[in-house]
Amino acid sequence: MCIIGRSELLKLISKYKCIHPFNELLMDGDGYVLSVKEDVLLNYLEHKNIISHEIVFTPPDLVAHLTAKSRYGRLGLSFLNAAKVHSGFVGRLALELVNLNNTREPIMIKKGDPFMHIEFITRHGNPSPYFGPYMFQYMNDDE
Repeated sequence: MCIIGRSELLKLISKYKCIHPFNELLMDGDGYVLSVKEDVLLNYLEHKNIISHEIVFTPPDLVAHLTAKSRYGRLGLSFLNAAKVHSGFVGRLALELVNLNNTREPIMIKKGDPFMHIEFITRHGNPSPYFGPYMFQYMNDDE
């Protein structure tokens, strides 16, 4: 397995529309930075899902890995869920967070804020595309 580099990621996005909408300014190293779909206020010890604005498609021969931008960790947010995106998945991505900041203050994440890195990774062997209940999550009929 290896991470898809910038040039290959751009080819994938052009061919498959793996990230929509796509803004080349949000390319970051070998990945892309997804933004937040809507404002989210997390009070101390509260946990919520943060949803990506972008719709992501993971081609069958790839998987994807998510990491949150470190600035949110420094604010005191902790991430509760696994950050793997199965091959074949289509939908908005969600990271579950809990506010554990030392000052017990609420943390606001604003719509459009750059929030999570996504990197696509090649897989070896036959794919086993995702067909579970979260396919097309957080999408409406027009999307």
